[in-house]
Amino acid sequence: MDRDVMINRLSTQSDDWDLIIIGGGATGLGCAVDAASRGHKILLLERGDFAKGTSSRSTKLVHGGVRYLQQGNFSLVMEALKERGTLRQNAPHLVSELPLVVPNYDWWEAPWTGIGLKIYDLMAGKHGFGKSQILSLEETVNKIPTIEQNGLHGGIVYHDGQFDDARLAINLARTAVNQGATLINYVEVSALHKSRDIIDGVTVTDLESGQSHELRCKAVINATGAFSDAVRRMDDPNSENIITPSQGVHLMLPGSFLPGKTAILVPNTRDGRVIFLIPWHDCVMVGTTDTPIDEIAVEPRAQSQEIDFLLEYAAQYLDHDPTREDVLSVFAGIRPLVGSSEDENTANLSRDHSIMISHSGLMTVAGGKWTTYRKMAEDSIDQAQILAELDFKPCVTEKLQIHGYHHHAGEFGDLAWYGADANNIQTIMTENPANREIIHPALPTVNAEVIWAARKEMARTVEDFLARRTRSLLLNARASIEMAPQVAELIATELGHDSAWQESQLNAYKDLAEGYILN
Repeated sequence: MDRDVMINRLSTQSDDWDLIIIGGGATGLGCAVDAASRGHKILLLERGDFAKGTSSRSTKLVHGGVRYLQQGNFSLVMEALKERGTLRQNAPHLVSELPLVVPNYDWWEAPWTGIGLKIYDLMAGKHGFGKSQILSLEETVNKIPTIEQNGLHGGIVYHDGQFDDARLAINLARTAVNQGATLINYVEVSALHKSRDIIDGVTVTDLESGQSHELRCKAVINATGAFSDAVRRMDDPNSENIITPSQGVHLMLPGSFLPGKTAILVPNTRDGRVIFLIPWHDCVMVGTTDTPIDEIAVEPRAQSQEIDFLLEYAAQYLDHDPTREDVLSVFAGIRPLVGSSEDENTANLSRDHSIMISHSGLMTVAGGKWTTYRKMAEDSIDQAQILAELDFKPCVTEKLQIHGYHHHAGEFGDLAWYGADANNIQTIMTENPANREIIHPALPTVNAEVIWAARKEMARTVEDFLARRTRSLLLNARASIEMAPQVAELIATELGHDSAWQESQLNAYKDLAEGYILN
């Protein structure tokens, strides 16, 4: 996946694109994979980096949604459980089974919760990840030695999926490219073109070179998530907002707070949400909040009350109460919920996806969640084929293996998340002894990963690598700042940048990463 090759296609492409997709998050990437695998000529344009926004800031769960079952949204749960199984089938190197324990501190909780989770098991059917079961006090403590035992009666264990969202995003990008699509990051769409009041193209600017391009297509898909309304106003300045934004915050704690491979689900909080405490990359992720917000920022920041909220509930369920000093990193993401702006509780807004087509033909896909990205894309491209008057071709992604597919990726150790690509990184490690060196003792990342990301994964900046090609920023923000000089030097060598570029990158990254550190 070479950005220079992709950019060159903007000038050499002689025919109109079948579809231009704006947005390189879960929805846009899913649409690119679906459309390209049907044989259509696809261009995806992303203003920043792939999955820079919401799609790299999830709770890292591939799940049916226990909370949606409580709300009675059975159709969403059924669809998500099926897609959960499909994703594990197509990307076993990225999706793994995760046991979660719901602790019981009142005698009546176990049977009540147990019934709900048995229904969850039945709805999953052949797509299930494991059967739920009631645990005794001793069994609960054996699974979670650090759980708060004061008043604990036992628990219930059930099973969902866990994944790395940003790694899935880059693997989807590579899958789309393998299917013939053109994907470019750091390209901004500044205008939509119309002929006879119907959209037939876009104006774009390469943010690296400053060069502009006028591109023609048969239809445009707006898959920009939280920024959907901004693109819709390019089409119609008077269009009303459809996005009701909500902010979700996560804290990262040292792995000692929750050793092992079992997560905790906190079933009830005062805002009506559930909270997860999840082991992930040898750390513990605590999240999430659901806070209505008025402004949509590219880099949202956690509010103090959100941090206190998560620490409060983590302390209730862990025998050692975490404090602000224990937090390795804090990150926030914005949910692009579709609903009325008058809704005060965004936790109650639907997570179903919506497809809207304007009078001029702009298709906007919004809502949804990572687990159902493939079904969202299938529905979208079914509609887009009609809108663009393309030959109808059936969706093939239900059985399409995602790039890196590998059934035993665990054998690659710290490189497991790369799947089959781990072999290529290991080859880079043999080319030079320095390529095997770990960049920082707090994290397992080696120099070869930086080289690979710059060569094959379109990592263009220090942030791209530390925040998304690896998860260093989310796992340990302070350590990632200390890693930045080495990362900048390696990327500069691969991409031909000078020392001034490196200095600029380091300043920008330090400013960014300091926002992930609690003072």
